[in-house]
Parts: sequence; C-alpha cells; structure tokens
Amino acid sequence: MGRSNLAPHDAASLLTSLERYAPLQPDTRTALLGLCRPVRLSKGAFYCAPGEEPKEFGYVLHGLLRGYVGDDHGAEYNKVFFDEGTFPGSMVALLRGLPSRVAIQALEPTRMISIDFTGYRALLRERPDLMWFQIRYLEENWLLAKEPREVALVQEDAASRYARFLRDAPRLAQRLPLYHVASHLGITPTQLSRLRRSLPTDATRDAMPVGERVAPGTAAGGATARAARGAGAQKKRRGSQPM
Repeated sequence: MGRSNLAPHDAASLLTSLERYAPLQPDTRTALLGLCRPVRLSKGAFYCAPGEEPKEFGYVLHGLLRGYVGDDHGAEYNKVFFDEGTFPGSMVALLRGLPSRVAIQALEPTRMISIDFTGYRALLRERPDLMWFQIRYLEENWLLAKEPREVALVQEDAASRYARFLRDAPRLAQRLPLYHVASHLGITPTQLSRLRRSLPTDATRDAMPVGERVAPGTAAGGATARAARGAGAQKKRRGSQPM
C-alpha cells in the first residue's frame, strides 16, 4: 500500500464518516488511506462520465454531485444526489467491470477523496473490521433507504413524494435547482412549480434554493404572500386540481 497524500483534516473527515458505521483498527485506517487521492471537480465536470468504465469511488468533502441516467431522446433522470459525507460511485459498473450507465456529475465546485476500488476490495477480504463497515453501510444506505423510495415511486403521488423529499433532505432542497429536484421525483418542472404554489408560503420559502429567496416584508415578499393567498382562495372556490 502506498502512503496517503491526503491532507490530515481530509483524512480525518473520511475516517470519521467510515467509523459512524463500524470502528476500524489503526492498521486498517493506514492501509485504506494509502488507496486514496484528492480530487477537485469544477461545476459541470464528471466524476464518472456516461459510458466510462470506473476504477474508483469517492467521498465528498465539500460540494454536491448528482448520479443520473439518460435515455435515447436526451431526457435525464436524477437517481441520487451526493453531498458532504457521502460516497459517490457507480457500484454496479465497478463490481462488473463494465461501462457505467450512471453518470456522476458535479453540480457545485467539489472537493473529494477518490478511493481505488480494486485495492479496496482486496482490503475487504483481509480486514474483518472493514468488512463489517461494508455490511453496515449497505444495510443502511442500500437496503433500509432504498426500499421506501422504490415504494414511494410506485404508490405515492407527486405531492407525497415532494413532501417526503423536503422532510428527508431539507439541505438538498435548498441547494438544488428545481429542475433537478423534479427529475429526481419523476415529474416535470411544471408539475413541481404547481406543487410548490400549493404549499403554505413559509414552506415554499424554506424549500427554495437560497439564491432565489426573498426576505419577508420586502415588496417582492409581500407580492408572493398575496399571490399565495389569492391562489388559496381560488383553490377553495374550484376544488383541488389533480396533477
């Protein structure tokens, strides 16, 4: 194993996130850090481009990425978002040694740690403590988290899915452009705009990307509130409109 070239505070951030799931022995930490390298991505750059065969997976120190798939008509569907403390990677492609169907792209300037996948798999076979981390991570993030989302896509309407997103990922709701949120929910931006107009004014403002917010009491804020009250009165008169 090579020596780590990570800054000490970056290495500490990675190890702290890993040990949320299971404690690691000192020699395991050292061996793992030897598989790591620092990565910087500008906004719009790819960590894993469409059709690329990946060799690494990552850990986000600062920034935001999306994992998405595209179809033959140019439409994109955002499967997952990766913010600070998460581990982006096209795991199916890594495990099978195939080109990735999932592209991973930076939505903000992003600092990451990239981890060599082949070396990581070899270390898993050697280190029971790292294997236990892997089991706990998969249980929490692939099994327990994935099933509710899959059920929601089938059984919940768009309003319920959006409410769940606001509840489960409030920080992401404030950072993401609305068209990315719509893609993630499986609806159009127009549908999402309709949903947001049906929310109470405070809830809409809390879910708004920070750069788009208007302070309460300003002229624009007052206009927004008046528009929301008018929309609410109109809704009472005509009844709820289905999405």
